[in-house]
Amino acid sequence: MPFIETSIPGLVLFEPKVLQDERGYFFESYNHKTWEDAGWKIHFVQDNQARSTRGVLRGLHYQTGQHAQAKLVRVLEGEVLDVVVDLRETEPSYGRHFCIRLSAENKRQLFVPRGFAHGYLVLSETAEFFYKCDNFYHKASEGGIRFDDPQLNIDWEFDLSQVLVSEKDKILPLFGDHLKAL
Repeated sequence: MPFIETSIPGLVLFEPKVLQDERGYFFESYNHKTWEDAGWKIHFVQDNQARSTRGVLRGLHYQTGQHAQAKLVRVLEGEVLDVVVDLRETEPSYGRHFCIRLSAENKRQLFVPRGFAHGYLVLSETAEFFYKCDNFYHKASEGGIRFDDPQLNIDWEFDLSQVLVSEKDKILPLFGDHLKAL
């Protein structure tokens, strides 16, 4: 089975079967039936793609309420450190984070259910990041948490004084204040 449970319930790693020969490789990056047969009833409605250079940190972002989004994230080129934080207050994993290296080489994908903040840091010279969403973006429902929050203590595997972060992401609230900020 291509699905691997992580240490946080609902957060799943997807490792596609890659067919490779002298011509190159082929794999199904997404097949609705494969996911449905595994019990995941997800209907993706939007695809997003971003290109960034080494040291760019995007996140930690989420959407709330009826506009919350589940995501299936992967890297088309390069390598990133992908990070999620569980914001589901009713779960024992609330406030825990999970980190994984995603790359064009390992072809891993991470399924991030609704109720998580998500971000990533580019580790390679450049990276092309792609993700599917099960809900449309809604600006009024966006939120975020500071990437360098001491309570979360995320090891970004990078000198944080050297990261390139948007002005918007620099002023996001800390984990303990994120719900009050919305």
